[in-house]
Parts: sequence; structure tokens; C-alpha cells
Amino acid sequence: MEQKLSLQQKLLQKLSPQQIQVIKLLEIPTIQLEQRIKKELEENPVLEYESDSPDDNEDNESSESETDRDNDEFSYDDYINEEDDDIPSYKTSANNYSKDDKYVEIPFSVGATFHENLREQLSMISLPEGDQKLAEYIIGNIDDDGYLRRDLLSISDDLAFNLNLEVPEEKLLEILRIVQQLDPPGIGARDLRECLLLQLDRKKNGSHVLARTIVKDFFDEFTRKHYEKIKKKLDLSEEDLKEGIGQVLKLNPKPGSSYSNPLNKSNQHIIPDFLLDNVDGELQLSLNQQNVPDLKINDTYLEMMRSLAERNKNKSKNQKEAMLFVKQKLDSAKWFIDAIRQRNHTLLHTMSEIIDFQKEFFKEGDESKLRPMILKDIAERTGLDISTISRVSNSKYIQTHFGIYPLKYFFSEGLQKNDGEEVSTREIKMILKECIENEDKHKPLTDEKLTQILKDKSYNIARRTVAKYREQLDIPVARLRKKL
Repeated sequence: MEQKLSLQQKLLQKLSPQQIQVIKLLEIPTIQLEQRIKKELEENPVLEYESDSPDDNEDNESSESETDRDNDEFSYDDYINEEDDDIPSYKTSANNYSKDDKYVEIPFSVGATFHENLREQLSMISLPEGDQKLAEYIIGNIDDDGYLRRDLLSISDDLAFNLNLEVPEEKLLEILRIVQQLDPPGIGARDLRECLLLQLDRKKNGSHVLARTIVKDFFDEFTRKHYEKIKKKLDLSEEDLKEGIGQVLKLNPKPGSSYSNPLNKSNQHIIPDFLLDNVDGELQLSLNQQNVPDLKINDTYLEMMRSLAERNKNKSKNQKEAMLFVKQKLDSAKWFIDAIRQRNHTLLHTMSEIIDFQKEFFKEGDESKLRPMILKDIAERTGLDISTISRVSNSKYIQTHFGIYPLKYFFSEGLQKNDGEEVSTREIKMILKECIENEDKHKPLTDEKLTQILKDKSYNIARRTVAKYREQLDIPVARLRKKL
């Protein structure tokens, strides 16, 4: 067998630790950035708050310019592939508001998470230490909707393998019943039926007896909306049936969702990453830097480095180690400051292009003015990679004069109407939602009828696509929307 030897040349891109740091900072929202900066300050004594310096303004300016010169050595302009001059100065400003400024009312999120809330309630119940740990373990397995989706046998196996604890299912069921007493009602249910029953068990008045009977004994008929079968089997009048069904429909099918929904402003505050003002028709964008401190290099360490460097070449081992330590910390501090600068610049550049692309929407907040826009559109406008645009838009929010929106809200696919006009899929979803809201609830619109309505409006899309959009809107099929 003949063997051949050949040479191949490959070009591989390897990210440096500094570039990785920029990427990681891009991913985190403003609310986490403050904590990330605090962590860096704790680990690196060379870094300090800009306001910590006792020097006067003139000295500060001198120090800043010196730091800027050092930072040029570690620039990421090649990685970001853009220049600061590309963006108007008003778009690259960072707002550091005082207590008297208008954005002081932007709340800082300090509320407990869903699982923290459950653990706090659990701590108020007097339980043996072993039972307390089991209850906490079960809480850890409850999902964001409030359900325990894993069966008790699997949890028992986990405890045996991971914690070397032999806990029978009967014991876990006993602990689960304790967890199910926590608020909100329905927590820890293993399915929808149990969730509804847990909520009905908390209600003491007699009007819920029928509702409990419907859920307990006729759950399949209820979910399929076979109301006539329930009516006949329980020998109910039309009015009694409506009352019983109505009580069930008032229950919460996802008791944990009020904690996990990021847009539920009644339960938690959203910290916007961007602030957009409409000043006399001109849109002015800035970063929300209210709780993000400015950083600088500690002058004492700069002087220490100069002093160590100026000494004669015959340095002792301790002096060399001290010099190496200070140099490493100085380099790390410079990289971090520059990474923060690059993060802010990239965020503003990306958001500026999103606003420019969706300018008509940002003027008044009219959802019908949103154009079809995908990550690639903004990547091409900014010269950045699609993955970078994805990181910027993930978990970030913008505050406008008409509300706070997640950046992902502005991205949607596009379709063409019969006349060739391109429209956003969001526009089609709005039409679907409006049609369903105005339908006859005794004869709700099927997906076939909704497809025909859209075709009559020149939106030529398939029935399966209509079904997909309906599901994305969390709207059930026609049969489940039917009312008595």
C-alpha cells in the first residue's frame, strides 16, 4: 500500500485571555456588571474606584491620560473591528446619575428568587435537621413553573448516589406534602391536576366543592371541554356547571411563573442596560451606568513599579518576585479597564444600529412599525460577528419613553405578502391575536379558518405555520378555547 506525505496549511483563530474577558463581559447585563466589578476590585489591589483618589482634578486628568496610553498596548480594536469615531459623541456617553437626576427612580433588583422564597418559608417551619435537608433538596428540583417534574423514585436514587442517603419514596412523599403547604398554593405539584387540587384544598368555602369534584373525578372531560358529559354525570344545571368550571378557571396553572417571568414587573424590577430619550424628536441613547463605578489604576502601585524598575540590575529574589507580582496585577487591571471600555463601546454601537434599523418604532412605540430584523442584519451593519450580536442582545433591556423592552423583542423573521411587501412575523401574530380575542367563544376559530382569514388579508402562509405562531403566543387550540 502506497503511503503519501503531504503538507497542509491551516489558519486557526485562537482567542486570547483578554478577548475572552471582553466576550464574558458582553454577555452579562448591567445588574451583574456591578457585582463583577466588585469581585475584580477585591481580587486586584491595583484597581480602585475613580472617586477614591484624593488627587485634584488636574492630577486625575494626568493619571487618566497615562492610563489611556498604557491601555493602547492592550487594545481590542482588531477583535471588535470598529473605531470609536464611527459613533456620534452623544451616543457614546455613559450616564452616571446623581440622586437628584431623573433616572434615580430606576429600581435596583434585590428581590428574592422563587427558590429563595420557598427556602425562606421552609426555614420558618420547625423540622428535624434531616427532614429540613430533604425538603430543601425537593425544593431544588422544583422547576420555574412550580412543578416537581421528577418522580420521587428518581429523587430517591439521586440521594443514594450523590449523598449516600437511603430515603424511601414514602418518606419523600411525606416531605413533599410539607413543601406543598408553602406559598403560592399549588407549589410542588407533580402534574396539573394535583396543582389545581392543592389550590382548591386551601379554599374553605362551599362554592369550591363542585370545582374540586370536577378536577378530582372528571379531569379528562374538563381538559377536553366535554362539559355536557360532566353536566349529565353530575346532574347539574347550566348555571351550576358554569359556576363550577368558572372556579377552576380562576386557579393558577403555573404557580411559580409569577416569579420566573422577567417581564412581570409587579413581582420584580427590571434594570435597563440602555436609556433612550426622545428630545425634540431626536433619539438620544446612553448606557445606564447608575450603579457601575468608574475604575482607575492605583497611583501607589504605579509608583512602586517605577521604583522597582529603576533599581540596579542586581535585584534580590524578593525584589524580583515583588516586581513580577505588581506587573501582573497592573497588566490585569489595565486589561480589565480596557475590557469594560470595549464592552460599553460594543453595546452602544450595537444598540445604535438596532435603533437606526427600527427608527419608526422607537419614535412612538407603535408595534406595527417594527420591521423584520434578524441577528445577521445588525451584524452586517456593525461589522461584528453574529455571535457577538447575540451576546449583546441576550438578557439586556432598554428603557424608552413608552416602556422597557428586552432587546430580543426587536428581532423577528420576515414574510412577504402577495404584493411583495415584506412584513414582520410579529405583525402576523398581532393579527392572529386580535382575531382570536374577537372570536365567538361559543364557536372559536380553527387554525384552518385563521389561515383563510390571513389569506384574505394577503398573508399567504400555511396552516401549520399558523399553528406554530398560535403556540408561540401561548394560545390553545380552538376546542380548548370554547366557552359555555
